[in-house]
Amino acid sequence: MLIGEVSRRSGVSARMLRHYESLGLVRPSGRTGSGYREYAAEDIRRIFHIESLRSLGLSLREIGRALDDPGFAPSALVGDLIRETRDRIAAETELLTQLRRIQAADPVGWEEVLQVVALLQALGSKSATARQRAVLLAGDEVPVPVEALVEAALSETEPNVAGALRWALARSDEGAVALLAEGLRSPVAAVRERAVQALVELPGDEAAGQLRDALASPDVVVRGHAALALGARGVVDAVPVLVDMIVGGRNDTDAADALGVLASDSATADRIATAIVDRLADDTAGSAARGRLTQALADIPGTTASRALVELSHDEDRAVALTATYLLRFREAR
Repeated sequence: MLIGEVSRRSGVSARMLRHYESLGLVRPSGRTGSGYREYAAEDIRRIFHIESLRSLGLSLREIGRALDDPGFAPSALVGDLIRETRDRIAAETELLTQLRRIQAADPVGWEEVLQVVALLQALGSKSATARQRAVLLAGDEVPVPVEALVEAALSETEPNVAGALRWALARSDEGAVALLAEGLRSPVAAVRERAVQALVELPGDEAAGQLRDALASPDVVVRGHAALALGARGVVDAVPVLVDMIVGGRNDTDAADALGVLASDSATADRIATAIVDRLADDTAGSAARGRLTQALADIPGTTASRALVELSHDEDRAVALTATYLLRFREAR
């Protein structure tokens, strides 16, 4: 078969076939009387083998070795190809992400593009000072991609930088809430905590709605942050979680303060007092937990809380009884 026919059937150009020949990859088995290259069936099979290996990303030099070295071990080369391909995909993915973030920032002119690039590079700096400076200087002067800010906030371990990132997110455009909500579902506990801490500082109903949903999170830390924030905003739905925090001794002082804020409404005050009384009656509540619950009644006005304190002043647990007696006297004096 002549070179033109081989090219037509194989899809490999005649020029490339000559190049293969110059490298010693394929040597036509014969020549016609006129000196034209003539390929045998075995030559054509080798061409298809070459093209198959090229499709895997092998260089022509590697292909020659693979086809001609009897001791060649394909597993090692395939392993190298897998690693190289993964590295290439990771690099291309990172580039694509950066380009999308630049596009999302909607820069005006190349100067702003360069500013966004500099900001993105600074956010990935190993220096905490550089990261914090970049966040604080951005915003008004440089359009900040929200996705980049959220990613940085969810991975930041330095407290001062994390605080700056949350501040920047609170001033950012829409989009941060949805991205942070995804962080709440992360399998990494630290990421979930950073996500809820950032949501706490975001204004608006959308952020508040995500915090309400977070009250049902299986992560006790996430529930706690959400409950404290919602309690400060007067959201009654936070009451059960706040009471749980007092029982568990997790930020119990802050939880009691939040209940005190919520208790400014008389109906809510009775609801809070009832919830505390119910937990006091729970046999699983230990002595320390009952003491904290009794103390939490201090800032809860209304007859329900007062009646509970009267009963608790006769409690079998001396520490609980003394606390209740003191709180009753304090309420009477006030």
